Amino acid sequence: MSAGGTPDLCFRAVRPHPAPAVRLVCFPHAGGTANFFRPWAVLVPDGVEVLAAKYPARETRFLDEPAQTMAELVDELAAASAGLFDTTVAFFGHSMGASVAYELSIRLRERHGVGPDALFVSGRGGPGRERRPGLAEAGDDELVDAVLELGGTDATVLRDPALRDLVLPAIRADYRLLDRYTAHRPDERSTLDVPVTAYHGSDDTDIVDAVGAWSATTRSTFRARSFPGGHFYLVGAAGDLVRDLLQHLPIATATKRKGLS
Repeated sequence: MSAGGTPDLCFRAVRPHPAPAVRLVCFPHAGGTANFFRPWAVLVPDGVEVLAAKYPARETRFLDEPAQTMAELVDELAAASAGLFDTTVAFFGHSMGASVAYELSIRLRERHGVGPDALFVSGRGGPGRERRPGLAEAGDDELVDAVLELGGTDATVLRDPALRDLVLPAIRADYRLLDRYTAHRPDERSTLDVPVTAYHGSDDTDIVDAVGAWSATTRSTFRARSFPGGHFYLVGAAGDLVRDLLQHLPIATATKRKGLS
């Protein structure tokens, strides 16, 4: 981890915009990278900026130490993102990223008085219903097999011994973080007041019954939607997912902030 987060260090502009009406900030899965969201750059209309979180110990942050706890990761991201709220902001997080987006939403509101105008979570059970991987101490082959079974990670990378040695430490560190993680249970202090949408793959049987637990995280509206597929349904359904997400972005708020109405 770095001593203090900055926007350029912690976020990549997948689709930059000089004056966006909406800023969509995306948080990848365990072992994931900002590059995972590159295909979204061509799926959003003009006026929407897409940023993706750059977790430590991978890509351009390869030499940074991985976060040991969710609190450590969220603290860095909070310091880096507090200045992003000059327009309407929506958070999207998949799997581990869903928990990151949720915890960051709470942390930003508590410490900086800002936060997203909408939260979209994906592939993750709600607080108290999360799946704990339990694989942080598994052997390399067992860990690789488990990651490949979920999908979403290039099998060529994980089956190549040299490449595997580069990516496995970050995957293992994220799994260890998740094993240590206890979610904020919604209460008067931590309950959000923005719309929450929970997405999941219809074949992701480990979480289908746990998605509804996200409804307790907000005093505003909650909706859940499934797409065909497993845990990484969003790889094949990116277009449909982004279309649904865009339909539920708080555009009216964005328009008001930009002085367009």
